[in-house]
Amino acid sequence: MARVLRIAQPLLLVLAVALAGWLSVHWQWRGDFSFGQRASLSQATLDVLAALDGPVEVVSYARPVGALRETVGAFVARYRQRKADLTLRFVDPDLDPGAMRARGISLDGEIELSFEGRSQRLTTLNEREFTLALLRLSRGAERVLAFISGHGERAPDGEANFDLGRFGQALAADGIRSVRLDLSTVAEIPANTDVVVIAGPRVPLAPAQAAAIVRWVDAGGALLWLTEPGVEDGMDALAQALGLRMLPGIAVDAAAQGLGIGDPGFAAVSKFPSHPITRDFDLTVLLPQAAAYAVVGAGSFDAKPILRTSDRSWTESGAIAAEIRYDADAGEIPGPLDLGFALTRLSPRPDRTEQRVVVIGDGDFLSNSFLGNGGNRALGARAVNWLLADDAMVDIAPVQAPDRTLALTRTQGGVIGIGFLLVLPLLLLLTGALIAWRRRRR
Repeated sequence: MARVLRIAQPLLLVLAVALAGWLSVHWQWRGDFSFGQRASLSQATLDVLAALDGPVEVVSYARPVGALRETVGAFVARYRQRKADLTLRFVDPDLDPGAMRARGISLDGEIELSFEGRSQRLTTLNEREFTLALLRLSRGAERVLAFISGHGERAPDGEANFDLGRFGQALAADGIRSVRLDLSTVAEIPANTDVVVIAGPRVPLAPAQAAAIVRWVDAGGALLWLTEPGVEDGMDALAQALGLRMLPGIAVDAAAQGLGIGDPGFAAVSKFPSHPITRDFDLTVLLPQAAAYAVVGAGSFDAKPILRTSDRSWTESGAIAAEIRYDADAGEIPGPLDLGFALTRLSPRPDRTEQRVVVIGDGDFLSNSFLGNGGNRALGARAVNWLLADDAMVDIAPVQAPDRTLALTRTQGGVIGIGFLLVLPLLLLLTGALIAWRRRRR
């Protein structure tokens, strides 16, 4: 029996090693133990991959030298795990420089994604840009935002501080085209428009033009309406159709002073009502001189607030000065105040299930001057994506590790410096002296 065991043990060991090797090749398991699963694809990315019905080809124009191909391969492998028909191949741009110039390839590692005859180019490699490119491919037809023009509105391609040129560029990077629409030249809004944008007209629209916008909304069209306090824009009929009323005065919020904002005319919103546009949104939105809105009547739209000030806010009816106070006798309304609404109802259009409208009492927050402040750009992109019914793309943001920076006070830094420069060397000297003393006693 002992002889049989001596023979069987090596055989069993060899079989166990062979089985382990076979399992390592034919069966794989991966785990993500990072904080917040930041090494895994986000749920929004998984939703986009699930919506892509068909093969996707990824071509990386990367030279074979260096570690760039390995980096690209490891990145794309996470997508290939979730979508088996997503393929990756590499092309050495040095093999045919003329062909690369003809294709517009100018950067080592540039990536091209292809799906159903359409393609997208990427020069940066991260989850948000890669997934946005996949979303643009899945959309098929280009999305169009028509900005009403001809009344002093903010232009989507303008470079002035007042305009929305930088926001228009950001939308273009996401595959959304912004065009101007002058209602004095057309009687109706074109049918290929996805969203109509009214961006703060400074003179009233003619009754026929305002009526065309109301007809667009009545027919089920999506709308983004950026208003300004105290400006007569001729859109009273539209406000009535939406069941909203602008409150008089400018919304001021004393809580903004806690964020270091000295201008009392600025409202800073960091806590948001529950809505898909603001879900998990943890940035501060800065709105200069915003108007507050109230829901009036029992309209056909279901209005949900998306921007709300703190309890320390009110509608200031006087001039914005360095020191202002709430004055109930002047008819000022105390906060919290709603500065923006998202409205929905069952769509009258047969090709849509839900009609969506967003109304915000400020257009400055998306202007060239203020777009880069806090979460202004991110909130604007979320609102547009929601209006386009791209719910999966309301936000795609990489999960960051917490506490990536260490902030120390001067006292804490001094204690650490003394510890390294004095205490630690002194302990080493004392330890050496103790060891030497013990050796002498032996």
